[in-house]
Amino acid sequence: MTADADPRDATRELEPEIRDEDGRLASGFVDEVAEAISANDAARVRELSGRLHESDLGDLIETLEPDDRPKLIELLGKDFDFAALTELDETVRVQLLEELPPETVARGMRELESDDAVYILEDLDEVDRAKILAQMPALDRVALTRSLDYPEDSAGRRMQTEFVAAPPFWTIGHAIDYIADADGLPDTFYEIFVVDPAYKLLGSVPLDRLLRTRRSRLLSDILEENPRTIRATEDQEQAARMFERYNLVSAAVVDDAGRLVGVLMVDDIVDVIEEEADEDLRALGGVTGDEEISDPVLYTAKSRIFWLLVNLATAFFSASVIGLFEATIEQMVALAVLMPIVASMGGNAGTQTMTVAVRALATRELGSHNARRLVGRETLVGLVNGVVLAVLVGLIAGGWFHSLQLGLIIAGAMVTNLVCAGLFGILIPLSLDKLKADPAVSSGVFLTTVTDTVGFFSFLGLATWWFGLGIGR
Repeated sequence: MTADADPRDATRELEPEIRDEDGRLASGFVDEVAEAISANDAARVRELSGRLHESDLGDLIETLEPDDRPKLIELLGKDFDFAALTELDETVRVQLLEELPPETVARGMRELESDDAVYILEDLDEVDRAKILAQMPALDRVALTRSLDYPEDSAGRRMQTEFVAAPPFWTIGHAIDYIADADGLPDTFYEIFVVDPAYKLLGSVPLDRLLRTRRSRLLSDILEENPRTIRATEDQEQAARMFERYNLVSAAVVDDAGRLVGVLMVDDIVDVIEEEADEDLRALGGVTGDEEISDPVLYTAKSRIFWLLVNLATAFFSASVIGLFEATIEQMVALAVLMPIVASMGGNAGTQTMTVAVRALATRELGSHNARRLVGRETLVGLVNGVVLAVLVGLIAGGWFHSLQLGLIIAGAMVTNLVCAGLFGILIPLSLDKLKADPAVSSGVFLTTVTDTVGFFSFLGLATWWFGLGIGR
């Protein structure tokens, strides 16, 4: 090493790479941490993971064996960033919190902003939560309890109760000096909220405007009146939609009396958007919105069985349609070979339409004002695609079984089923939404029933009529 070399460069060369080229935690790094935990080498554990970003630390905790997770926190001691718990799956987080002493968790919660602390505590049962809150200072306990009293998935649960508020008669200089010297302010904020003595929100002053204004002017001279506000009881998805619509980075949260109680930040809204998108994606597959890959087998099986049973019932209904044409199929075996093609193509086309419809309903892009237009569009799309596929499938089937008539029959059935797929792919989610049911959860089951039934009935029915085959026995 040369005389002017930085010794920290040599240290960095000895440190293992945290992530591989695909962005996953490097197996060598995880193995080194696990070995240090097994050896109870606190110094090595702190060296490897004490300065990790909360996201990296959360991924590390999930990757470790369950028995090593609480040991990691114990060995890190004061160097453990409890914000990493917000990055964990709910199941892993709850299991880990239940294994840690309440006083350890309480100490970690005091270091977090209120929104992160609430996010961590809200999934615990009331007994475990009460034990942790009992270990916290009275002011912190009251603030967290108030947030936890708001409905689940509400803005009140997501907000942070630390914010900067000032009266309208303060000067710009007074406000800047307050921000520089006061304790207990949030780590990150983008605006000052101007309030009256009852904490009714009068307006807000963005920090850029504050710093560009002379110190002698009053806050009341430069405040933005009627800023975008969110009710504490409002659903978090509605709050996220407001952030998206108006390009907000923060927004005041008020109670029913209009008093300022907290602030929502854009980083929390990003998490909300991700959660809602994940929930809708899982729901489209008939999986409950809160299922995680870390959930135990019995819980996962229980959460999935209901819609599998519903799907089983509808499958028997579709099978009964085939049973009507048992004699037809016996007289022309080619029908049994070809009929799954019609049903399968209808199912795929319907799923495409359903996915677009469910997303449009979730983002409030689809409503009574444009529903008729979208129904017409998807029906025509089904017709166009049906004709294209009908020509292709008809030629293949006709050449395969040396029967032009059979090709024409499957072509007609294909057009019929794809038109129905487009029509019901939009009508089913719309109807479920009108009935206040979640279209993401149950649309797929009903749509599959429609496309299977229509596909089998149209193909076998046309074949029975065209070839003069008997129905039943």
